[in-house]
Amino acid sequence: MSKKRKKKKGYSKIKVTILGMFFALILSVCIIAGYVLYNVVTYVNGDLVVNLDEYKANQNQTSFIYAKDSNGKNVEIARLHGDEDRVWVDLKDISPYMTKAFIALEDRRFEEHNGVDWIRIGGVIVKPQNIGQGGSTITQQLIKNITNNKDVTIVRKFREILMALNLERHTDKDTIIEAYLNTLYLGNGCYGVKTASEKYFGKDVSDLNCAECAVIASITQFPTKYNPLLNPENNKKRQLDCLKKMLDNGKITKAEYDEACNYHLIFTNSKDYVPDESDEEVKKTIEEETKINSFYVDAVINSVIEDLMDEYGYSKQQATNKIYYGGLKIYASVDLKIQEILEDVYKNRTNFPSIKKDDGTKPQSSMTIMDYKGNVVAIVGKAGAKKQNRELNRATSSWRQPGSTIKPIATYAPGIELNKITFSSKVKDYAIWVNGKLWPHNVDKSLGSNSNVTVQYAIQQSLNTVPTRLIKEEIGIDNSFEFLRDKFHLSRLDEVADRDLSPLATGALTNGTNTLEMAAAYATFGNGGKYYKPHFYSKVTNAQGTETVLTNENDKGEQVISSATSDIICELLQTVKTSYYGDAPNVRKFQIMAKTGTTSSDCDRWFCAGTPYYVASVWLGYDIKEPLNQEVNPCGKIFFTVFDRIHKGLKEKEFPKSDKAVEKRYCTVSGKIAGSGCYSTATGWYKEDNIPEVCTWCSSGSRSEKTTKSGNGDVNSAINEVINNVIPALTTQSSGER
Repeated sequence: MSKKRKKKKGYSKIKVTILGMFFALILSVCIIAGYVLYNVVTYVNGDLVVNLDEYKANQNQTSFIYAKDSNGKNVEIARLHGDEDRVWVDLKDISPYMTKAFIALEDRRFEEHNGVDWIRIGGVIVKPQNIGQGGSTITQQLIKNITNNKDVTIVRKFREILMALNLERHTDKDTIIEAYLNTLYLGNGCYGVKTASEKYFGKDVSDLNCAECAVIASITQFPTKYNPLLNPENNKKRQLDCLKKMLDNGKITKAEYDEACNYHLIFTNSKDYVPDESDEEVKKTIEEETKINSFYVDAVINSVIEDLMDEYGYSKQQATNKIYYGGLKIYASVDLKIQEILEDVYKNRTNFPSIKKDDGTKPQSSMTIMDYKGNVVAIVGKAGAKKQNRELNRATSSWRQPGSTIKPIATYAPGIELNKITFSSKVKDYAIWVNGKLWPHNVDKSLGSNSNVTVQYAIQQSLNTVPTRLIKEEIGIDNSFEFLRDKFHLSRLDEVADRDLSPLATGALTNGTNTLEMAAAYATFGNGGKYYKPHFYSKVTNAQGTETVLTNENDKGEQVISSATSDIICELLQTVKTSYYGDAPNVRKFQIMAKTGTTSSDCDRWFCAGTPYYVASVWLGYDIKEPLNQEVNPCGKIFFTVFDRIHKGLKEKEFPKSDKAVEKRYCTVSGKIAGSGCYSTATGWYKEDNIPEVCTWCSSGSRSEKTTKSGNGDVNSAINEVINNVIPALTTQSSGER
């Protein structure tokens, strides 16, 4: 074989090899392309990848707190959001010019393409000078906003295209443009056109005209550069460009274009801007950044956070995020009129004591007002102006010893409930031996009168000796403690230190309590013995109102004491004298149950009281403890100042009464039911299954017999009995707390 033929044959083998490799490459490319195309087609035509309904429900949205006004209509009282202020608005409630402006400026073929503008992409590729304009459609921008994926990579762009094609196969254009207008960032923490419209123009988005919509649309791409409040010149140039594109694309007429170009824009920071007082929603948005919420709103926030943690096992951060970003609708239990009155009295320190420390510091105070079904209708945690959101609320977060206001819930309610005492039981008013010393002293600094006094008189005079004896000799320390913990739900009791006479009889609790807890405890004396956990809201729903997240609407209360015990304590507390606290004609026409409280060092003053309408607890003292040195309890004055204004115009009403308590005349000498011979009687209330026996001591025969047998000694004893028992029962001594 010649060399030439061998060489030719070698070339042929190389050609065949190269040709084979080429075809193999072509085949591989076709297979890969086919595979990719198959997956693309499958992805695009498959199940919906981005569900806008789910996104709308779950995206970061502003939460709202509502309350009922005087007409029973829900009105917004606060809106809560973090760095992102989002409020979703339906397309029908958006100015039609807004959609036209965004389409003209961002995606003029939006209504024709299938999610991707291939012509625009081609133009970017062919003309490099167009690269800065980008090729993303509104649908693609929506995908990027939802996924928050902003990586500048081919893979991200390719996936974005596929998701846009998939979305458009399953979703109509109106739904897509609505979602887009509600999710895009428009500067100043505003997400969506609604909050942006209110931020920049102080108008609802439905009221914007063509020129104003073009301003909003022009903010996109560079929100700071085109921010109309910060850089109005830059925004104006882009706004005019937007209007020109709206005209060129047939979105507006020449007349509309000319009018919009010449329209005088007034922004919320313009000197000639006048807020629209008729639009409450817009007004609230404008004031949002500088608004100081009430103590009630603060309490709602904290309460919802705590309840979310309890109900769903959230961490505190998760619960906080839910309330600030979850688009919740919270329906508060507040009575706006009562809250306003309470805030006014506390802000201006109306009828507060004029005392202050050497450094000028004035005493602080807090007050909680509830109805008898657990609704906190008003709360305030500071005397003076509130200066910041979520500042210290002394009504819920300052824990102080309650003094004598502990006695009805630690001594007298347990005593009557356990049938250890009655309205008129006689108890010695004298100290007992504790650790080698006589204790306690009464308010008048004495160790007691050493006479037997009725339970009613002991409550009226706020004696310390009587509850001490009752807990030690009749009720028992454990029973008293467990009533506080399990019945009246004081939350910070020390299981060891507070199982003692001093905390239980005189209120010297180790960790104290607050006005919220005390108001809830005293409410049981005005509602038939039911305890309701105090709550600041009736329910919490999702943004659409379709799902209840939290609720207090079904709270039936817990029967912690019998209705009879409740009735009797209520009657006992109505015998407490309150005339020291000034005229209050609007409230004094109602029944008033009340109890004062003073700590041993006079650093804390309390007043827990109620009418048939509302119950309240008031505390006053210095944040850093120091004696108050006030003869008349200032908390009583505060209570009557507030309640007199609250009760103006209210219809007559009495505390409810069960049929388990009966009214009887009793003998003030013996404390038993009055007999025919009793010469000093009063009215008392008794459980029908625990009525004292009838007094026989005062009958003429019994007295004569005792005198005959005992001689002059018993005559003197009888005289002392009258002095020590009848007189205290008929008069009010100066030893009582004021």
